[in-house]
Amino acid sequence: MMKQSTKHILNDLIVRYPALDCCKEGIFSAVAVSARAYAEGGKVLACGNGGSAADSMHIVGELMKGFTLPRKLPEALCQQIAQTSPETAAYLTENLQQALPAISLVGETALSTAYSNDISPVLCFAQQVLAHGKAGDILLGISTSGNSANVIYAAQMARVKGMQVIALTGGTGGGLVDWADVPIIVPASVTYHIQELHLPVYHAYCLALENEFFGG
Repeated sequence: MMKQSTKHILNDLIVRYPALDCCKEGIFSAVAVSARAYAEGGKVLACGNGGSAADSMHIVGELMKGFTLPRKLPEALCQQIAQTSPETAAYLTENLQQALPAISLVGETALSTAYSNDISPVLCFAQQVLAHGKAGDILLGISTSGNSANVIYAAQMARVKGMQVIALTGGTGGGLVDWADVPIIVPASVTYHIQELHLPVYHAYCLALENEFFGG
């Protein structure tokens, strides 16, 4: 059951960006399936190209550390740190934060260049989903057109692995939505207009997930 305060975060997104009202169901569903994945020990894998690659890294940055809320370590972990590393325990426990586990598939330069050169340039994300993904995880595939072949292949492999696929796209949604459990198709057709709407969507997504696990 989603917290009322989390619903408020998502409803506030629509108030501030009325054009996104058509995406409301998808945004709520994306938060719900991701929260369930996290509650069951899963993680989010994110990928995209160009500006969407930067967006995937941005999302991971917000999930893996505190966004707007404190994420203090649980007392049991603090005690374990104190027992294991008493000399640095205070520094570690005061500064480390709980994370919502997430991996951006775009940052592995050595892997992506080697795989693209040696095997296939459009299967690099799929290869990482094969390696990192497990049943119950989330793939967040970002493509402004919805037709990015490498993101679509990643979504196909995510389905093979028993993962849920969230597609963040625009225009008509493209071929990616055929592989999405949760499509979010923002109402724009020009690439940079789509990207301008993607940012508030994924900010709200990250805020909502943080609130689900660390909010009051």
